[in-house]
Formats: sequence, C-alpha cells, structure tokens
Amino acid sequence: MKKQVAVLGSVAILAGGILAGCGESGTKTGDASTASPGTSPAVTGAKGEKVKLTMYSWRPEDKEGYEKIIAEFKKENPDIDVEFKPFKSTEYNTILGNTLQSGTGVDIFQLRPYDGAKAIADAGYLLPVDGVKGIENIPAAYQDAARGTDNKVYGIPFMLNNAVVFYNKKLFQDNNIQVPETWEEFVKVCETLKSKNIIPVAQSGKAAYLLSMTHAVLGPSAYGGNEFVSSVLKGATNFKDAKFVDSIKRMKQMETFFPKDFVALEDKDAQALFYTGKAAMYINGSHRLETFEANKLAFEVDYFPGLSAQKGQPAQIATWVDGSYGVAKSTKHKDQAMKFIEFIASNKFGQAFSDQLTRVSPIKGVAPKNELLKRMAEQSEKSSTPYLMLTNFSQGTPTTKTTFEDSLQGMYIGKLTPEKVAEDTQASADKWFKPAK
Repeated sequence: MKKQVAVLGSVAILAGGILAGCGESGTKTGDASTASPGTSPAVTGAKGEKVKLTMYSWRPEDKEGYEKIIAEFKKENPDIDVEFKPFKSTEYNTILGNTLQSGTGVDIFQLRPYDGAKAIADAGYLLPVDGVKGIENIPAAYQDAARGTDNKVYGIPFMLNNAVVFYNKKLFQDNNIQVPETWEEFVKVCETLKSKNIIPVAQSGKAAYLLSMTHAVLGPSAYGGNEFVSSVLKGATNFKDAKFVDSIKRMKQMETFFPKDFVALEDKDAQALFYTGKAAMYINGSHRLETFEANKLAFEVDYFPGLSAQKGQPAQIATWVDGSYGVAKSTKHKDQAMKFIEFIASNKFGQAFSDQLTRVSPIKGVAPKNELLKRMAEQSEKSSTPYLMLTNFSQGTPTTKTTFEDSLQGMYIGKLTPEKVAEDTQASADKWFKPAK
C-alpha cells in the first residue's frame, strides 16, 4: 500500500507546474545512431520473432511526428514494433500511476522532469540508463532532470523548453516600438501599447503555473539570475530576499498591462487575444512555436528572451528539461526497450524530433531548422537560467512551486502583498528544502 501511495504521489508531483511545457531545448554533436558500423545490431525476440514495445506520452498532438520518427528506428530494427500511446496531459499522471502499480502495460514512458522523475525512480519503477550509448552527448545538467537520489540517471532527456516573450512583429513596427532590453524599457513599451488601446501582454492566470512561468521570464533581472539561484541553493539567502520580493513587485506592476480579469482567463483565450492582434505580446514556452505554426498566424512572430539587469548586457533565457524517457523496470523486453532508448539518445532522434515537432533537443550536435528555435538553442548555450521553481522547488505538500503560484493568484485578487507571497513561499520551502553542503 505504501508503494502504491508513493508512485501515485510521484507522478502527480509536477502536474500543476509541467502543463506549461507539456503540450509543454538544447544543443549539439555526436551520433549514437542506429546500426551504422561500430553500433550494436538490431535486437530481435527469440528466433527472430517480433517484439512490441508500448510507449506512453502526455502529448497526443505529437502522434503523427512520432510515427515518422519511429519509422526511422524500424528501418534498422524491423523486428521491434513501437506503439506510441499518448494520453491527455491532465490524465497522464493517474494513468501512468495505475499502470506502474499493475506492473504491466508499458515499456517506455515519458517522465515529468526533476522531482517528478526522481520520485518515480526512488520508488523503484525505473531501470537506470547511465550506460546507454549517446548519453555522454547530453550535458550532465540536463541529465539531472531524471536523476535519482542514488545519483543514477533514470531517463534520457529528449526536449528542452525556454520561456520567452513572444511578440507581434508587425504591431511593434507599426507603432515604432523597439524591442526592450531592460525592465524600465519594457514598462515603457507596455505603457505605449496600452495608450493605443492594445493589450500589452496576453496573460492568462486561471492556471496558476502560467504566472510562475511569466515570473521565470521577467523575474531574473530583478533577483539577479544565476547568482541568486546559486545563493538560494546554498542557503546563503532565501525567497524573503529583497531582490526576490522586488521580482514579485514587478509581477504586481504588470497587472495593469494584462487583460481585464486575466486571473479568470484561460490560456487558449489569452492566445486568441495574441492571434487576433488585440494583444502585442504573449509569454510562454518555446513549445508554442509549434502552436503558432498550426494556427497559421497572419503576422510574423518574434521573441526576446527576457530582460537584462543593465542595458547592453545579455538577458538570461529561462531553460529547463521538459521531459525524459525512461524504461519501466517491469518491462518484459528489456533489451529491445534499451535499444530504443539508445535511439532516443542519438543525434538521429534528436534531429528528427526537432524537425518534426519544432522543439529544441538537449543532444549536442542537433541544430533546429526553425530560425527562432535555433536562436533559442544558441542563447541557451550562452546565457541560460533555470526555471527555478520547477527545477529545484517542486517538492513539499503542496509543492513550493504550487504555493508560489497560488500566492501570486492571491496577490492579484487583492488578498496578499508581494512580501506575503515571498513569506509563504519561503515557509513552504522551510518544510523540506535542505541547502547544498
């Protein structure tokens, strides 16, 4: 019974925070590709019989793309069938939890990043993948997204996400607006747009995780980016730090630049404001580029990664692993599953994934075709900062990330001050967080 509670809690742990990127990127060389000279031969079942692997995902919209990617794998491994079986993101955690508890039904599955993957690994439901060929071409910092308490890696990261400010390039040009570099310039841009009856930022607040994502974009220039992150993780400061409180005050200031009643607004409605030109900017993850392409927007979209603390300095782009693939410990086809996991760690998979699904791969040597995505990947290499609440504060009951998001909602409906948001966030972290020694 304890194990059942553990696994159901494990897969649920990041449900609120991850939906941003599940629907909601990376970098470059090395090919652990399929069946070329020097690689292992195709794996087959006994006497050459076919083996079927079942692969779980929280992205139904990726089905067509994965069918093409899997077809590439089958060219070199004709005796391994892989069924891509996606579920609604909102239902995935429960379905996966039940499947893992039953011990049958899945061979390979997507792992929520960071604490979500760690909890499932620690519960004993995954096989380690440290020795998989190609993992050396994925930076260790990205491997941390699927690392267990025992320091072993239990999933191959397959996609990165970046949170950025997307903007309507035509609206900016028509109104003689320059892309802002600093917070002060950003506020002036918002004021100019508002004076022209254009909603500056199409922000949704009904799903609270969208608020913490916006904070991950606008906040670092206030709290000090990676320097603050390092200090928090070492215990040298905390969320009641004046700089972090200032980042929350900036979120409060943005209220006047968001749509009316945005706390009750769903993300699809915020997107509609952006798509129809009623709003000039939209803050979200790089995965939205795929959505933009699907909606065939009538204007060109561009983006800026965030804001600089001082004009002329590079802005840090919020970057995180948005998912990994792990192998179920209960699989009856370990060798074949590991063969497919090796494919996922290859440059061949990374390039196909990026090209088919308009995402950034964490595998070195993969260069996105999409120009905006390519720029994000390059900026991630040069000047990235973590989505701190997701990467390091997704533990606790409720999680510290959830506490922060709910508190931001409370601030917007007038129940909490920025200082109280910071206090509640730190109080949550104090219950479980242990600074690095």
